[in-house]
Amino acid sequence: MGKWKMVKLGDVCTVVSGSTPKSNVDEYWSGCYNWVTPAELNDDDIIIYETQRKITEEAIIATSLKPFPAGTVLLTSRAPIGKVAIAGTEMYCNQGFKNLICSNEIYNMYLYWFLKGKTDFLNSLGRGATFKEISKQIVEQIQIPLPPFDEQKRIADTFNRISNLIEKRKQQISKLDELVKAMFIEMFGRPEMNVYEWSVTTLGEVCQINPKKNQDQRLTQGIMVSFVPMQAVSENGDIDLSVTKDYDEVKNGFTYFAENDVLFAKITPCMENGKGAIATGLINGIGFGSTEFHVLRPICGITNPYWIYTLTTLPQFRLDAANNMTGSAGQRRVPASFLEEYPVTVPPIELQDQYADFVKQISKAKSQVKLGLEKLETLKNALMQEYFG
Repeated sequence: MGKWKMVKLGDVCTVVSGSTPKSNVDEYWSGCYNWVTPAELNDDDIIIYETQRKITEEAIIATSLKPFPAGTVLLTSRAPIGKVAIAGTEMYCNQGFKNLICSNEIYNMYLYWFLKGKTDFLNSLGRGATFKEISKQIVEQIQIPLPPFDEQKRIADTFNRISNLIEKRKQQISKLDELVKAMFIEMFGRPEMNVYEWSVTTLGEVCQINPKKNQDQRLTQGIMVSFVPMQAVSENGDIDLSVTKDYDEVKNGFTYFAENDVLFAKITPCMENGKGAIATGLINGIGFGSTEFHVLRPICGITNPYWIYTLTTLPQFRLDAANNMTGSAGQRRVPASFLEEYPVTVPPIELQDQYADFVKQISKAKSQVKLGLEKLETLKNALMQEYFG
């Protein structure tokens, strides 16, 4: 990178923004012209061809909107700063962008990847009291290393190939997750239908809901335990156990659980998003975490944690839980009584154990895919640093 000249974006790009037609004028919003907002940019799509909303020619005239051509690099300048994409066709936008129309000196995909690796830097440039925003002048002053055009294309192609491999790995993980749920339905049927005519009971009868820590004689002064805040649990059953704490630090004000307990996020929107996990690999077999978890402990000989966990991830279970939330907007929670009283048909424990063995095999396969994914992410970050600093 040292041998490449540094240029300002304003010297190799034209920076443009947009505006929003009046939302209460219906005839502005039934057209065929693409009008993009920052909310439509995500990590999965590099190029955007269609927008969620379309505007009319009347809206364009009334708002004096100017289009930007296909190939323009979209850059969000507020709420949030730093999301990036490329316009796949001519578009218009709202005022939340500082988009870059590239000259023939800079390859748009090269610029895309440069900006993609500069999210923190871009946010540091934000100005404003109510909300931060980067201005056109600030964007124009950003410096970028500019190798010869063919080298720009080579660098961009390298990132594109890595990005495609990352996406394939993510799809593999998603398919493995789907396979686990599909096997649940194949082995047990849909819980609400009871096709195998197993006995009907309640979840509270076949597992302990929020077991008390005073029943665990291992909890003594000085013992180390795993600590799991809400952000350490994913929507796909992953759990980060990298944090450990002394029992004395967490014995008050946190939720207690133990090895093979199932964690269920009870607060909105974590519950609706599917947060939950089986707590395995806990230090000393004990964990404490967010008070926004419910804990479901399997009963030996009756239930298996893998059966319980998958049951709680099924769309119907989450919908039923959402319909039984209590509290005010933004602070709605699933009460423990919902779990206690939830009707379930309980398969034979032997069948649950067979399902658990299947899930464990799938988990091993997922771990290998995730390892490959982590290596690709590490490679991408290293190349970002090498090329862009």
